[in-house]
Amino acid sequence: MSMETPSLDSRVRGTAAGADIRWLGGRLMDATGGFVGALSPRMAPEQDFTPMVTRAVPEMSTSAEPEVEYEGLPQGAATSTHMLAGSVAGIMEHCLMYPIDCVKTRMQSLHPEPGARYRNVMDALRQIVRTEGVWRPIRGVNVLAVGAGPAHALYFACYEKIKFSLSDAIHPGTNSHFANGVAGCMATVIHDAIMNPAEVVKQRIQMFNSPYRGVLDCVGSTLRQEGPAAFYRSYTTQLTMNVPFQALHFMTYEYLQELLNPHRQYNPSSHVVSGALAGALAAAATTPLDVCKTLLNTQEAQTIHVIQAEAATPAGAVGAATASAPGSRHISGLGEAFRTVYRMGGVPAFFKGVQARVIYQMPSTAISWSVYEFFKYIITKRQHERRLRGDGDK
Repeated sequence: MSMETPSLDSRVRGTAAGADIRWLGGRLMDATGGFVGALSPRMAPEQDFTPMVTRAVPEMSTSAEPEVEYEGLPQGAATSTHMLAGSVAGIMEHCLMYPIDCVKTRMQSLHPEPGARYRNVMDALRQIVRTEGVWRPIRGVNVLAVGAGPAHALYFACYEKIKFSLSDAIHPGTNSHFANGVAGCMATVIHDAIMNPAEVVKQRIQMFNSPYRGVLDCVGSTLRQEGPAAFYRSYTTQLTMNVPFQALHFMTYEYLQELLNPHRQYNPSSHVVSGALAGALAAAATTPLDVCKTLLNTQEAQTIHVIQAEAATPAGAVGAATASAPGSRHISGLGEAFRTVYRMGGVPAFFKGVQARVIYQMPSTAISWSVYEFFKYIITKRQHERRLRGDGDK
């Protein structure tokens, strides 16, 4: 018996090593097999020597294990999986692209000061670093990171839950573009409710010659001078912009995934390309609303001075009283924002900063989707490994 033990141990170790190698190979290279199909080396040792090509699919339908796909909600901790992956994706997306976001905010200014007039994105970055310091483009990134974590956690968790529930109700077992769009819209309402105050503080700090020393100074000053409502003055505009943005974004992403990744496996290149193209299209289409949102968030002083000066002229005698009223120094509401943007620059003003917005959104959404899909894949895989080890011990 003692002579046979080393041989038995070596056979067990060899079988386990072969199973691990074939599991990884099957997961990465077998495009026709599902996630569980790649786990078929758990069969008897005699079948470990069969070629990988002959590991047939029929076995999956009769297996006692419930079929679990990468795109499916993992059993046990589905919501926490999407929340963790979404939180990491949101923080990375906003922090990595923050300098471009700073440029976008400034380029959307309706009445920029002489020192804040830029030809393009690279010219803006060079001027900001040269005149205001190397750290100026990332000033205020901390408040965005604090808001992006919980906002994106709820955003992706809500999107995944609603998407699968609606898809099963409309077309069981298939992908529904309508469900993707509705899920994106519903997730946006929750996301923006959390992110809007952070957006207000961020954009006020990003503006040229910002009077605020930091995040806390901006929050305190805004509360004292304008009240808590200032943090949600642009909420309806944000929703008006982001609901069509996210609906278009998610539908485009899911459509491109059907073309580039029909088996819906973890495919980094398809996630990057789909995310970038979806973000660019949605960003360009919703730029006019983003310009209005920036105006409502920043309450740009130069623009308000111009409006008040025009209202004080004899031709605007009726508006003069309004201009001198206590609350007239604030622009509020999407309608007033639209009228102000048009008065300051006509139709072209609605597309100020469109280049910076597209340049920001393309890598931003690519980073967000690729990081989210990566962490979802890793967390899902580990959950299945733990469950399989637990079943093996029984």
